[in-house]
Amino acid sequence: MLVIPAIDIYKNKTARLFKGKFDEAKFYDNSPLEYAKIFSENNFKLIHIVDLEASVNGIISTKEIIKQIKNETSLKIQFGGGIKKLETAKELIDLGVDKIVIGSISISDKDEFEKIVNEIEIEKIIVATDSKDKKILIKGWLEESKIELEQHVNYCSSLGIKFFLTTDITKDGTLTGPNYNLYQDLIKNFPSLNFIASGGISNIDDVIKLNETNLYATVVGKAIYENKINLKELSKIDSEKNNSLS
Repeated sequence: MLVIPAIDIYKNKTARLFKGKFDEAKFYDNSPLEYAKIFSENNFKLIHIVDLEASVNGIISTKEIIKQIKNETSLKIQFGGGIKKLETAKELIDLGVDKIVIGSISISDKDEFEKIVNEIEIEKIIVATDSKDKKILIKGWLEESKIELEQHVNYCSSLGIKFFLTTDITKDGTLTGPNYNLYQDLIKNFPSLNFIASGGISNIDDVIKLNETNLYATVVGKAIYENKINLKELSKIDSEKNNSLS
């Protein structure tokens, strides 16, 4: 299983939300670039960046940070937040983003979503399936759609999408453990797809247990910033996956 450290950015600072609530944002001392360098020094190859403001207003505010990270590290970046237009997707790829994470528009603007799918290399696209009680949430988790999680996975996979970032938002930022049943169900029902778990990881045991479910990858955020998890232990699990892919 790939392990992907997360850098959530709010007001150009490293931040974490609690269950997606901006009024409960917590900021951390190191800048996004400083954390990226720490992850690189610990042998991670890929990081997950979220532009939290853009997830709501659709305006990417982190372009300079992306450039800095690409210029000063060898990290690959998967980026989410505010990708609502084909032009934005193309701009991010041109900036050096390796994979783009698309959320709300895969439901709210399928025409634009399908333009992106047709224009951007399919292996570079990840669909964010953020859910609560298996219903998809959109617009920075502020609005619940009527779309069932597995229904949406079926639609996206019919377009050729192979990668899904799946977050149970009731777990995000809580350090209470992931929703293992959710991921086990998805792997069982969609064995040919690649699921990336996100939300709730509190310690290395959670990561080991997720690894045993045959997930493609997991994103780890708050547990790193709250010193609940050792980066060397974490990178060892990540290295095993990278070695198996090489």
